[in-house]
Amino acid sequence: MITLKLASSLDGRIATAAGESRWITGPQAREAVHRLRAAHDAVLVGVETALADDPELTVRTPGFSGRQPARVVLDSRQRLADGCKLVAGAREIPTYVVATTPPEPRLVQAGVRVLTVPALGEDRPELKSVAAALAAEGLDSLLVEGGGQVAASFLRCGLVDAIEWFRAPMVIGGEGRPAVGALALTALSAAPRFRRIDVSLLGDDLWERYRRV
Repeated sequence: MITLKLASSLDGRIATAAGESRWITGPQAREAVHRLRAAHDAVLVGVETALADDPELTVRTPGFSGRQPARVVLDSRQRLADGCKLVAGAREIPTYVVATTPPEPRLVQAGVRVLTVPALGEDRPELKSVAAALAAEGLDSLLVEGGGQVAASFLRCGLVDAIEWFRAPMVIGGEGRPAVGALALTALSAAPRFRRIDVSLLGDDLWERYRRV
């Protein structure tokens, strides 16, 4: 089960052109995201998001005492820095780097689990192989949190089963960074299609839930 989480402006932007993104959505939406993390075996981001935001990708709701989801980074060339939060906490919370090259000793020594999968295109991990490798690790439900290119890649491969979309009442404009990158569609019939199953208000934000048709 692969769920894509998006948190964007009304026009589907996740950051300004300069990269500012904290915080587009409000505290109630962010709390709901933490609950979604707790309901999944693993949380996945691309390396660009990991490098730019230095996220923890943990559940940080008050009183939470359950199991933390594993953290997964798509990082073909294993660029994660030694001092980043994901690497620093790899011995406490299972942390995976999905690469297309042999494991880097520095990451392995820090406790990071490096999975090597076949490369596709611009040395990107082939996502069906990624899904299979994570399932082999016992990670059967995956929450994909970004960024836009990662979201587009999972959609292009037909791997997204559900979308949890948090939409803030602001407009950033075309120069902002898109929640979903290029899909290279030439016909509407090829567009990934989803059925809206729920819409709710979270403070000023809208939470839209979709399932694949």
